[in-house]
Amino acid sequence: MGTKTDDQAVTEATEVKSADLSKEQVETPAEADAVTENDAAADVDADDVDDAEPDENVPAAQAEGSSDVGQGAGAVVSAALGVVSLTGSWLGTVASARQTLIGQLQTSSTASVSAQVKSIYGEAWHASALYGGLFALLALVVGVVVLARPAFGVPGRVRQSAWIKSVAWGGVALGVIGLLLAVLKYTDVLLGLPATS
Repeated sequence: MGTKTDDQAVTEATEVKSADLSKEQVETPAEADAVTENDAAADVDADDVDDAEPDENVPAAQAEGSSDVGQGAGAVVSAALGVVSLTGSWLGTVASARQTLIGQLQTSSTASVSAQVKSIYGEAWHASALYGGLFALLALVVGVVVLARPAFGVPGRVRQSAWIKSVAWGGVALGVIGLLLAVLKYTDVLLGLPATS
């Protein structure tokens, strides 16, 4: 009683060995998948390191940033010059006052009213229009240069920030309007001198 025969002992040993083999077969694919995933992650990390930009490109990026800063500054200057051409400038005011003084000095008191108005006020109005047109022309030129700058930069790089384009186009538009108004003022088409009897 309680004694196992040789056949029973051999059968139990065979079953235990079969169970161990089955367990190894179940665990082996999982371990293989884990090793494969680790290898794939290592390959991805190596690719990321290879695709990273080298340190040699850092000066190029800095040059690109400085170029954008210069173009942005030019666009703002263009818009500011356009506004000045429409609203008037200190330089135009001084030139107008100087021309008024010259007209007063050169016009005799016996001159006709028409001649006095033209010499004293007309020339001052023309001087103001002339300086307004000068600022408008500068705004137009600077805006066009900023918009055309990418075409003469690094080959293959024609990208320009949207806000730079918008401000530059605003400066060009203000320059065109200011230049048109200056011509109309200088030719007395817009707000010409009043007629005298």
